[in-house]
Amino acid sequence: MTDAAAREATREIGSWAAALRWQDVPALVRGRLQLVLLDSLGVTLVGARLPEQGELTQAWRPGPGPVPLVGRGRTTSVETAAWLNATAMVRLELDEGNKFAAGHPAAHGFWAVLALACDLRSSGPDTAASLLVAYEVAARFGRATRLRPGLHPHGNWGVAGAAAGCARLLGLSGEGVAEAIDTGAGMAVAGPFDSALDGHEVRNAWMGASNVSGLAAARLSAAGGARCTGTAAASLGSILGTFDASELTLDLGTRWDILSGYFKRHAACSFTHPVADALLELSRTAPISSDSVESVLVETHALAAGLDRQTWDSRLSALFSIPFVAATALVHGRIGPKESSSAALADAEVAGLAARVSVAEAPDLTARLPRERAARVTVVEAARPGEITGTRHVALVTNPVGDADHHPLDEADVMALLAAWLGDDKAVATVARVAAGLADAVDVAPLLCELAL
Repeated sequence: MTDAAAREATREIGSWAAALRWQDVPALVRGRLQLVLLDSLGVTLVGARLPEQGELTQAWRPGPGPVPLVGRGRTTSVETAAWLNATAMVRLELDEGNKFAAGHPAAHGFWAVLALACDLRSSGPDTAASLLVAYEVAARFGRATRLRPGLHPHGNWGVAGAAAGCARLLGLSGEGVAEAIDTGAGMAVAGPFDSALDGHEVRNAWMGASNVSGLAAARLSAAGGARCTGTAAASLGSILGTFDASELTLDLGTRWDILSGYFKRHAACSFTHPVADALLELSRTAPISSDSVESVLVETHALAAGLDRQTWDSRLSALFSIPFVAATALVHGRIGPKESSSAALADAEVAGLAARVSVAEAPDLTARLPRERAARVTVVEAARPGEITGTRHVALVTNPVGDADHHPLDEADVMALLAAWLGDDKAVATVARVAAGLADAVDVAPLLCELAL
């Protein structure tokens, strides 16, 4: 893909973003943004209350400022809040995602936009429109990018969305937004996927970097120092993978990618969710004791097949282990924040069962990507006295529960999940009030500052 094609596509999407007005957004899309915001704010609070996020915040030594540190009882500067809130949002792998973008458009830029909106004391309609811009631009850059094998999608294609949302909020022209997007595309992180498997929290930091880089790109454009040169063709294209600029503008203004996202009910990598769903369903129809399990075979698509490690030494590495998720689903019947706590990670029953879980790629399931992210699970129980062979249980899940194409979650579902994870009705009510009221606020800063809690 030539720089010229990327340059012109970036200019077109920049003009679209600058011209977007909240009142012109279809009602269905406005409702979906509110729901994505509810989920995003809620899972940020869940992540913010973890001990490890508290330790990161303390090490950061945040200075004063106008933006809330979610769940930490204080406010701080724009960039510090954007970084720390974004890392909290992704810490438990609960943040909303989009299978067609192959990643997490909201987490890449929502906290950059919200932090800037607090600082500018922006109106609700402007803030909501800018959040939608951040999502849609990030998702389209995700569709356009095919990363090289071994690269993690955090912090690369989504920076363009963060830049777009911030530039839209600053009121830049179409060319100014395009220049911010182009600059953001030049600030991509080349992060190895193995960092997640190894439990290295640099993987969370890539989302902090995305949000802060988006702010920086928008500010550079506002200062007149940015250009639109088709940078994505080189950075996301020839350096990090391949880039198809036509995806940036395909059905622009008529297709809303936010409608095709997914919410998570398991605190684990989305690639593990069909496995968890399959085992939970099997357990409901034919209760399976972990002691009786001889083996579990997980067949899945190529993107998930590498999540096969049977041991873990941190929460993050466990969240990227199909054997951990499978064993936890059978032993505990759920995969929430408590199931990856320090005490839970040392559970001998889970570890023993995980050692009997194997993972393999199934070419027929790989062929279903990206529309389906499937898993086929076979559980073999040990033969009982008088039996020649043990009972086999087989389940195929084409997409995880929560996917827009497969058992989508509504507001009541999201609220119930947040209530279960937080165990704090007052906090859940605060998150719901902020998400519901943001688009109509005259000034979003006081409303958002309630999230400091």
